[in-house]
Amino acid sequence: MSLSSALNVAQSSLTATSTQTSILSRNVAGADNPHFNRKNANLVTTYGGAVRVNSIGRAMDTVLFTARLNATASTSTQQAIVDALDQLEATVNDPELDQSLAAKLGNLTNALQQYGVTPDDPLLAQNVLAKATELVRTLNEASDTVRTVRRQADADMAAGVERVNALLVEFEAANLAVVKGSQAGIDVTDQLDTRDRILSQLSEDMGISVSTRANNDMVIYTDGGVTLFETVPRKVSMAPSFGLGAGTAGNAVYVDGVPVIGPGAIMPVKSGQIYGSAIVRDEITVTYQTQLDEIARGLIEVFAETDQSGGGGAPQAGLFTYGAPPAAIPAAGTAVAGLASQIRVNGNVDPAQGGDLDLLRDGGISDPADPDYNYNASGAAGFPDRIQGLLTALGTARGFDSAAGADPTNTLVGFAGFSVGWLEAKRQTSDQALGYETALLQRTTSALSNVTGVDINEEMTLMMELERSFNASSTLISTIDRMLESLLQAVR
Repeated sequence: MSLSSALNVAQSSLTATSTQTSILSRNVAGADNPHFNRKNANLVTTYGGAVRVNSIGRAMDTVLFTARLNATASTSTQQAIVDALDQLEATVNDPELDQSLAAKLGNLTNALQQYGVTPDDPLLAQNVLAKATELVRTLNEASDTVRTVRRQADADMAAGVERVNALLVEFEAANLAVVKGSQAGIDVTDQLDTRDRILSQLSEDMGISVSTRANNDMVIYTDGGVTLFETVPRKVSMAPSFGLGAGTAGNAVYVDGVPVIGPGAIMPVKSGQIYGSAIVRDEITVTYQTQLDEIARGLIEVFAETDQSGGGGAPQAGLFTYGAPPAAIPAAGTAVAGLASQIRVNGNVDPAQGGDLDLLRDGGISDPADPDYNYNASGAAGFPDRIQGLLTALGTARGFDSAAGADPTNTLVGFAGFSVGWLEAKRQTSDQALGYETALLQRTTSALSNVTGVDINEEMTLMMELERSFNASSTLISTIDRMLESLLQAVR
């Protein structure tokens, strides 16, 4: 090998080592960044033995990265559901505290049983009124909680849509930089990191899949197959459902006019925070609200008063009522949307509102001036029949709306107990699913990090190797320099 060739090899080695050292510095600087992928220099040997950096690559495992995107979306789905169920669980509370609707209904039943033994005791009548008032307040508060959770889910969906649109705009800039850089043959590894970071954030709100084309150009689809990004971002839209109440359907999420989440979804999204919030808004809270409304309807039905004169008068609301008096009895087996928030104790039995406690025993609560609904025509102070009739009605199976997701034939007490069990079972199942999805996400993230992350110890080892290479190249150049100087002195 000639001295000039040896010098060329040494100089190329120094240049390559300088580039490798620069890449090593980037790796060390990005070691704490979860979205940074380790960079590496791809060296080639040219004619004559010289080396050069042909390209700069980065560590990546497409299969693991795709798995992490899917796990992120699934975890976000379950997290949105669990957060909502945790709020709804406040309507049940600790069973030992007797704060659930089933417990309140049981307390009312016990109070009626005690009152039925001594119908002339005003203190026992007052206790019945107190338990009825507690039950109504619990129903009203539970309905308010459901409405709050449902509105929050709708707001979370709208916020998620805004984030998706913002991320797609950001992705457009990063993708354009990747495509142009790939066409020009320059280093685009940092832009690829940026693009992957955006995809990770996007998967939190909406399940996605990706496809890479020539020049690293990427296309994004929802996990339902609708295009989210192809050269330019697609418009994701959703009109907030203001005043979302019982019986009111929430608005759908659209991608370029195609419904993907909510009513009428054609190619539905299957995961992500927006999807999880839609499950809360359109399914879980709707079913639970129906259960509350059916408990309220059942109370009105059980305590309804019938015409005792034989005149065929229509049944009227008794202890529990709603709307303007005289309130009609809702149709049997059919839920009335929002009834749980409207139900109240009839003021005609409340002394604080000018009512008469004896009406609990005698009947005629709906209209004290109408004798046709009076069960105690003789006015006997120890009259137990009306109270015993109420207890019998509480223990009698009746029809409930199948939309409540329960056995359509049950006692009111049994139905209320089912509602508590349904919510707790739903919460337990969702907690378990979240635990599984979280563990899967952690394992996938850890596996991906092992492939793409930066190990400082490895970088320090590489730095020492580069230092030895630099020293060797420097020594070779110094040796060649002395040899050339000796040749020049020899020819003088």
